[in-house]
Amino acid sequence: MEVNRGQGGIQQLLAAEQEAQHIVNAARNAKMARLKQAKEEAEKEIAEYRAQVEKEFQRKVAESSGDSGANVKRLEQETEAKIHHLKNEAARISDDVVQMLLKHVTTVKN
Repeated sequence: MEVNRGQGGIQQLLAAEQEAQHIVNAARNAKMARLKQAKEEAEKEIAEYRAQVEKEFQRKVAESSGDSGANVKRLEQETEAKIHHLKNEAARISDDVVQMLLKHVTTVKN
């Protein structure tokens, strides 16, 4: 009888070990599924963030491109104003410069 009881105890231990193995495997599978889900969620968040940053970048590029026309127009106006100023200054002092050059050319020094 003790042999049967010993056999029954071994059978119980084997069954408990098998059950424990099933529990461990189920926990491992649940952990792997959760890690996979977390990875997918992270990839989704990264894609959303990347799209948001790209959208913001495109908006800024569009804004600066729109300003580019205004900048070109402003630079053209500033350039025209500077050219006009230089022409006026040249016209104002051209007689003096001509007189100074004639004086230096026609003066003979010993």
